[in-house]
Amino acid sequence: MAPTLPLFLLFLGLVGTQATIDNRMAAAMAAGLCKTRPTDLVFIVDSSRSVRPSEFEQVKVFLAKVIEGLDVGPNATRVGVVNYASRVKNEVSLKTHRTKAGLVKAVTKIEPLSTGTMTGLAIQFSLNVAFSEAEGARAKSPDISKVAIIVTDGRPQDNVKDVAQRARDAGIEIFAIGVGRVDMTTLRQMASDPLDDHVDYVESYSVIEKLTKKFQEAFCVSDLCATGDHDCEQVCISTPGSYKCACKEGFTLSDDGRSCTAACSNAALDVVFVIDGSKSIRPENFELVKKWINQIVDKMDVSESKTHVGLVQYSSTVKTEFPLGRHNNKKDVKDAVKSMDYMEKGTMTGHALSHMTENSFSLSHGARPGVQKIGIVFTDGRSQDYIGDAAKKAKELGVKMYAVGVGSAVESELKTIASEPTAEHYFYTADFKTMNQIAKKLQINVCEDPCECDSLVKFQKKVEAALQALNKKLESMSKRIALLEKKIV
Repeated sequence: MAPTLPLFLLFLGLVGTQATIDNRMAAAMAAGLCKTRPTDLVFIVDSSRSVRPSEFEQVKVFLAKVIEGLDVGPNATRVGVVNYASRVKNEVSLKTHRTKAGLVKAVTKIEPLSTGTMTGLAIQFSLNVAFSEAEGARAKSPDISKVAIIVTDGRPQDNVKDVAQRARDAGIEIFAIGVGRVDMTTLRQMASDPLDDHVDYVESYSVIEKLTKKFQEAFCVSDLCATGDHDCEQVCISTPGSYKCACKEGFTLSDDGRSCTAACSNAALDVVFVIDGSKSIRPENFELVKKWINQIVDKMDVSESKTHVGLVQYSSTVKTEFPLGRHNNKKDVKDAVKSMDYMEKGTMTGHALSHMTENSFSLSHGARPGVQKIGIVFTDGRSQDYIGDAAKKAKELGVKMYAVGVGSAVESELKTIASEPTAEHYFYTADFKTMNQIAKKLQINVCEDPCECDSLVKFQKKVEAALQALNKKLESMSKRIALLEKKIV
């Protein structure tokens, strides 16, 4: 009977999910971002007379390549090699080599024994000797994996079923690799469950290398923080195979476990976006820019008494899309952003910066006295006018500047626009489709400690009120002095 449509769709979803996981794992390995869980790993290698010298060389190449993908070290993965035929030889102890280079060199020196095939004896030897603490194995612990990889090409001349069971009962995970005319029943008797994951077969030693990737991935625990495969707003902390989120000082982790809120959130902000609408952006990317703006707006506390948002678009000319204070809630701000039309034409970033300083942050355009000013400049290319003086003036007037570049944006110009420390105030990505990652990273912090910001704003307002009162007293005293002077005359 054919599967029903919902079940078929579920199957496709599972296949797609697995493909995504496989791609992420491959990307992590390619970028060197794999860590291996602390593991005691022993290779148990058949070098009986049926294995030709040239084939045994191919086995050693396979071992070396698997080792290259491991995080080798005394506190990470320790590797041993047991060589067997009619007798067993402990070629490399778990305690012998602490570096990949040392291990690989030792593997290249192993010679085949070229006699019978006593696989059961080799497993027993590994259980009693290779995995002993005397040979460098670590004490049994849920944090330490014990793994054996058996490579064989024939039928064993002794019993393997019972001894393999004892090894598995002792906590050793067994992978069984068969080559050529190997007895598949024997492989299944040795391997751990599930058998589909622990039994492998190749037609000849010439293609055993194709299993390298499988075993590298089996030991790879991807650092999700390093690969960026997480949704933490501020700080990502790696854990084995996973991650947890944290916040910077002055912020607390929200109930969703990923976003952060300021410990004190009473500070008012005037924020103006200065957006490049030149023809190089292209309409479809301009829509992504608008989504990016709203992604940042979502993180703001937009209200009449707290954050006010203004929007400026520029190309060859500059246009105020809406001034500070016109919209006092997130919905209205986001709706206004969505309705912004694309200007096209040139890239006069310097002119736009001057407009922001002289107009957007003026009292006549809704700016509030004593409130911290934030400018967020977005561009995708080199400015057609000089930006240095306008950027310098904005920062001298106390505007905290963030510079965001995409595609052909010039790094030196972004750094000129950005406030100090520059590394925290300028961002770049090559592709418009990855702008959302910048929105996650961009933290609009006025001070190191948000509580201090609140206190600073309150202090500024008190000082302004005191100065106004003092000015009134001075005016009154001046009038009285003038009256006294008239009387004296």
